[in-house]
Amino acid sequence: MPESKATLNCYSALLGLLLLAAPTAVQAQLDYTTNSDGVSVTITGYTGPVGSLIIPTNINALTVTSVGEEAFMYSGLTNVTIPGSVTNIGEDAFNGCASLTSVAIADGVTSIGIYAFYDCTRLTSVTIGNGVTSFGEYAFAQCTRLTSITVPNSVTSIGEGVFLYDSSLTNVTIPDSVTSIGDSAFQNCTSLTSVTIPGSVISIGDEAFYQCSSLTNDTIPGSVTSIGVEAFAGCPLTSVTIADGVTTIGDSAFAGCPLTSVTIPGSVTTIGDEAFYQCSSLTSVTIADGVTAIGDHAFAYCSSLTNVNIPNSVSVIGEFAFQNSTSLKSVTIPGSVTSIGEGVFYQCYGLTSVTIGDGVASVGFDMFAYDSSLRSLTIPNSVTSIGTLAFHDCTLTSITIPASVTSIGSFAFQGDCLSSVLFMGNAPAADGTAFRIGCTTAYYLPGTTGWIAFSTNTGIPVVLWNPLIQTTGPNFGVQNNQFGFNITGTPNIFVVVEACTDLANPAWIPIQTLTLTSGLVHFSDYQWTNYPSRFYAIGFP
Repeated sequence: MPESKATLNCYSALLGLLLLAAPTAVQAQLDYTTNSDGVSVTITGYTGPVGSLIIPTNINALTVTSVGEEAFMYSGLTNVTIPGSVTNIGEDAFNGCASLTSVAIADGVTSIGIYAFYDCTRLTSVTIGNGVTSFGEYAFAQCTRLTSITVPNSVTSIGEGVFLYDSSLTNVTIPDSVTSIGDSAFQNCTSLTSVTIPGSVISIGDEAFYQCSSLTNDTIPGSVTSIGVEAFAGCPLTSVTIADGVTTIGDSAFAGCPLTSVTIPGSVTTIGDEAFYQCSSLTSVTIADGVTAIGDHAFAYCSSLTNVNIPNSVSVIGEFAFQNSTSLKSVTIPGSVTSIGEGVFYQCYGLTSVTIGDGVASVGFDMFAYDSSLRSLTIPNSVTSIGTLAFHDCTLTSITIPASVTSIGSFAFQGDCLSSVLFMGNAPAADGTAFRIGCTTAYYLPGTTGWIAFSTNTGIPVVLWNPLIQTTGPNFGVQNNQFGFNITGTPNIFVVVEACTDLANPAWIPIQTLTLTSGLVHFSDYQWTNYPSRFYAIGFP
């Protein structure tokens, strides 16, 4: 007997409800668009309730292959599972999901878009499948409760700001597949205590680990060719190993780190501006032969630095490179250096001795200003000018200026009392501020010119320095078992008698400083019998 129309209508209604129930339970929550291939969809929005969500593999027999831009932005989801059918998570897809605590991303996903999980402040757990090859910029930035993450072996680069301000992140595993760590990738991850950078990484971006205030040690492998600007600035690194292979240490790369010692390998060509600025615990720096340039302020305010070697490969030392390195005692600048910036040793209060190699053309502005312990300085014949304030407020009592110097800047030797200056050549150009009037006397050699005008311009007296050893007469030779001789010259000039034992390889040792009272003084050496041979010379004290 056939069913009634009413019964059929009832069945039809029930069947309609059943057919509608399964798909529309998902469709009511997920908005989507059909992709151009006609067989897949991209999720574009979510209208469902707060809570957990498992994104389906299919909707209406169409495969879900993409989570679109801003699809779940600011939603109340707490947990999300993304299936293997999805290959792409779009920009801002879960941006601002403040209730989201965990995310599971299947192996099918290959890319995670820019800002995809940005500002998910309750996110503590992320499982990332092995299909992901790249993280978009700031993908997990400001996920402030995220404590750890494992980057899968499929990832080749960690993009800009990916984990920026993830302040609870304590450890990160970076696989050997990664070749670059982007700018600000881990910036301000203040709980990050350690990170292992694998040998596959060739570049560390600007501010990559900036202000990671718990990161105490690191090893930078030889595969890395460049360390970016402020890459580790503000980290409490006490130890860092820079492997041979790094070619560039960027500006402010380790600024403010409490490092105690640093060895810079020969593969490095440039130490960037402020690279180790304010590393106040740094006591020793070894720079291998190969480095050609030391940047501006590179070691400025390294107040514990007592020793630094500058190799013969260095040709440029930047402005204020060692400014306020107040524990630095002595420095030798090799002859390879042709350019040395202003204020290089400004306010290095502990600096007592400097040797400048024959290659530097100028002693520039403020170069040794306020170096209150400086007692010994050699200016090479390559120097042609001494700049403004170059030795202002130094404690040098005497100095020799080579014949190559043709000009002396304003206030170059003002401040503490420089008592005597010996000029090896003609008078250089200088004005009335160059020296401290009433304190300094200029000494010049026979045959040089311009000294009357020099005295008029500078306001300091000039005196002929012409000491001469008398090798004849009754006072020359051995008397009372002492070898001696007379020295004559301009009355009241000062001389120092020096001695050595080998003229082929002379090491002149000061023996005695004398004053030529009335233009004559006698020198005698009671120790002359202690040496098989001894040679004598007179010099400027």
